Amino acid sequence: MSDGWPAFDVERDSPTFALLHLASQMLGKLRVAHAPWANHGWHVTLAPVAEGLVMPPIAAGGRRFELVLDLCAHAIVLRTSSGSRDAIPLEGTSVSGIHSALIAMLDRNGLPSNFNGRPSELPDALPFAEDEAPRGYNQDSAERLRDALARVVPVFERFRAGFLGKASPVHFFWGSFDLAVTRFSGREAPQHPGGIPGLPDRITREAYSHEESSAGFWPGGVTAADPIFYSYAYPEPKGFRTAAVDPAAARFDETLGEYVLPYDDVRRSANPEAELMAFLQSSYDVAANLLHWDRDALEREVAAP
Repeated sequence: MSDGWPAFDVERDSPTFALLHLASQMLGKLRVAHAPWANHGWHVTLAPVAEGLVMPPIAAGGRRFELVLDLCAHAIVLRTSSGSRDAIPLEGTSVSGIHSALIAMLDRNGLPSNFNGRPSELPDALPFAEDEAPRGYNQDSAERLRDALARVVPVFERFRAGFLGKASPVHFFWGSFDLAVTRFSGREAPQHPGGIPGLPDRITREAYSHEESSAGFWPGGVTAADPIFYSYAYPEPKGFRTAAVDPAAARFDETLGEYVLPYDDVRRSANPEAELMAFLQSSYDVAANLLHWDRDALEREVAAP
């Protein structure tokens, strides 16, 4: 630990993050199936909460219900507007086991349980119902992710508060398993070429319909990797890849097409919050300046709580 920021280890944490990634997709896909579409797909993202991540409420038969990926109870927890509660465990099962248990829980509570059963944005992934291999789940790994989000989210929220223009909430994309916040200039962008595995081009093009500067935190997931912070611009302006971005540990990743900053460098720094904010602000500065955004109209000083 460094000032409360938890350390991660790929070998130890990846099996748990992979299971959480696929479980989070089930929650998101349920919302896709039973909620009206909103701009950029923001209605289907998960929201960071104290316990972990929550699916926004769904209306059903005069009630509303939500599902929490609870990293304290290590369960998917059901909460309804009538006050009923239910849960299924994340530990000691398979992806198929979580899938069938989730459907059974929704059915016994008289709630809609149908959703697309194939993972998104994951090439060659088995349908949830067919992924029967036993999965490891380490409670400590899940709690480290929860505690990292508790540190990262307030920095993202403060960064978002400095923008007057259209901006996303600080939310969690279950397709790629990352926390993100996005700012927009208000101008339309060139049509995105699409081609993201497991994601229809119409969804990608709607998501990137307007100029944006986006930043996020990716802990890994089905892909075993060291956690990173990232920042990119769409469309990518000329000179973006060679611009100077703070702090010194940040670099442009040619494969990902975005600036990256290792989470561990932030964690080990003397002031992790300031280090992360420097990355968010400087990478946004580069994008906004090269894309000629009207920064005087779009930005403001952050008000104290």
